[in-house]
This record gives sequence, C-alpha cells and structure tokens, in this order.
Amino acid sequence: MAGFGPVAWWLGKAALTLFSVIVLSFVLIRLAPGDPALLLAGDQGAGDAAFVEEIRHHLGLDQPLAIQLWSYLKAVASFDFGMSYRDQRPVIDIVLERVPATLLLTVTAFVFSIIAGVTLGALASRRPGSVTDAVITTASVAFFAMPMFWIGLVFIILFAVKLGWLPSYGMRSVTAEAKGGWAGFADLLAHLILPVLTLGLYYMSIHARVSRAALLQITGLDFIRTARAKGLAPAIIWRDHLLRNALLPTITVAAMQAGHLIGGSVLVETVFAWPGIGRLAFDALMSRDYNVLLAVFILSSFGVIVMNLLADMAYGLIDPRIDREASA
Repeated sequence: MAGFGPVAWWLGKAALTLFSVIVLSFVLIRLAPGDPALLLAGDQGAGDAAFVEEIRHHLGLDQPLAIQLWSYLKAVASFDFGMSYRDQRPVIDIVLERVPATLLLTVTAFVFSIIAGVTLGALASRRPGSVTDAVITTASVAFFAMPMFWIGLVFIILFAVKLGWLPSYGMRSVTAEAKGGWAGFADLLAHLILPVLTLGLYYMSIHARVSRAALLQITGLDFIRTARAKGLAPAIIWRDHLLRNALLPTITVAAMQAGHLIGGSVLVETVFAWPGIGRLAFDALMSRDYNVLLAVFILSSFGVIVMNLLADMAYGLIDPRIDREASA
C-alpha cells in the first residue's frame, strides 16, 4: 500500500490534465473562424440561410456553447466521440483506421531518434573538441534549425526524383496488395524510410546534444574518478556509470517530445501523403470537422500522458534510488 499514494496522485493529475485538454480544445475549436454548416451546405450545392440553419440544428451547433460542451463531455465519458460531419461515420472508427499508420511512423521515428541521438552524443563526448565532436555538433544544430517540411521535400527531390531509390508518397505501392511475405514488408519499409528520417532527424539532433552535455557533465564527477581509480574497465564505466546516468535527462526530453511527434507527424504525413491521424487532423481542420479533430486531440493527449508514465517507470529501472526516494 506504500506505493498507492503516489499512483493515486499520478492518476489524479493525469485525469485532470486530460479533462483540461478536452475542455480547452472544445472551446478553442468552437471559437475558431469557420462554420461546418456552411462547408457542408456548399458541398451539397445549396447555400441558402434556411438550409444552413437546418444543418446547424441537426449538428447541435445552434445550442449555447456550455450545453454543447456538457453534451460532449457526457458522450466522451462513455467513449462516444460522435459522428463525423463530413463522412457521417462514427469518429472512433475513422480515427482507429488511421492509428496503426501513425504509430508505425512515430514509434519508429521515436526509437530511431533516441538510439541514433544517444549514440552520436556518446561519440561526440568521448573526445571533446575533436573533428568527430565538431561534425556531430554541427550536424545536430543544422538538423535542429531546418524546417521539418523542408527536409522532407529535399529528401523527395534527392532520393525519389533524382536517384529514384525510394518512393515519394503513400504507405504502400499500388501493387502492394498482390505482394506477400517479404516483398510486401520490403515495400512498406521502402515507403517508411523517408518519413521516418524526416521526422526522426530533428529529434535525433536534440537527443545528441542532450546526451553529449550530460556525459560531459558526469565525466568530471567524483564517482567516475573513483571508478577509474578502482581499476574498472572503461567499458564497464561507460555502461554502468556514465551512460546509465546520462540517460535520465534523455528520457525526460523524450517523454516531453511524445506530444511533439504528433504535431510533427502532421507535417510529415502531409508532405509524404502518409495515411495517419496527423493527416486526418489536417483534413478535419480544413473541413471544420470538429468531432474528428477533437478525437485526435484527446487520443494524442492520452498518448502523451502514457508516455510520461512510462518515463517515470524507466527512471526507476535505470536508477533504483528514484523509486526509493519516491516511496520514502
């Protein structure tokens, strides 16, 4: 029961955060310019005021904002995200169809950015001021400064148009359904490479700089000098002392970036026509499909909350002293 208090406190904060996201997102979306009823009426070739008002009444948009919010909160409490204004389908079905594509893209880019970033940061910190350190640091700053969509466009021009090595858009080729086994997997992998690099290089540059700074700071601490004085092998010092302690700030940054990945995926999925929830959110915004947009926001926020929970658990695995201090 000793750990029940911190768990209950964390769950309470998570529930309050999610509730705040729902309320703020609902209000801000409703206050944004644009009227779904006008767009729907235009799609049907009728724009008279009576028809628009009929659509608004059918969608419940003619009710006061507070009543709309209360109705939406009651529906979300029962996992009902409503119907899509544009497709007239349950929102949850539309979003769940897109989730696997976004998870494949974001999780792969997330893992790539951490592994590559920590590895490059470790290489740079081994010899500060060397050519390797200068190249890695310069590249990290460059990828951090470049706009993500611009990197994607450069990759398309270079690797898809000029060299023809990789496909430039989509998740699968037209003939992918006829491919099975390794051929289908290779086709998916070929479509995945450029979006993952575009999304992952930006975050890789951050992890490289954070891990480099953490390793340089830890290298000069007393317990590292003591480990070297005891005659421990350099590989053991790096694995058990330097790298383990340097991973803590990296995990903190990675947990904070979980939400940024969804925002970045909107750009990447738009540039590469990747069929994920980022592209779905962009299309929903353009068509003022409030229910779809809200569902994407809520599920993305839930994912960020889960990532922070996993980060807290990872702290305890890397440094057990954190668990002892939290339960004390």
